[in-house]
Amino acid sequence: MQSYTIGQAARLLGVSPDTARRWADAGRVATHRDESGRRVIDGRDLAAFSIEVGQGGGGEDDPSYTSVRNAFPGIVTAVKLGDVAAQVEIQAGPHRLVSLLTREAVEELGLEVGMRATARVKSTNVHIDRV
Repeated sequence: MQSYTIGQAARLLGVSPDTARRWADAGRVATHRDESGRRVIDGRDLAAFSIEVGQGGGGEDDPSYTSVRNAFPGIVTAVKLGDVAAQVEIQAGPHRLVSLLTREAVEELGLEVGMRATARVKSTNVHIDRV
């Protein structure tokens, strides 16, 4: 299973490394030491925590999130395989993205829960609702 440093986790969660460190110190996400002595977070633990943060459990007053050219780097939180098609969910900061693609593509990419991935979005139609 892939593990992430505090800095890598912070980038995936869309927060500062200090915030990610405080969350780890408070026990909100489990860490352990790697062979080099660095604190790391197991990919599955980070995937579960990223869902919590994305649903508003982050605790930062005014986090800043950005998308450059419609790219959403995040962590895979779910993979559902069918006979031909597959569904992959990525949590990118507060954004949950769901993609439908072929099973073959998922297998070729080796996608699994807890690994980093980037969702790239291209759309000819964007709908905006007033809240």
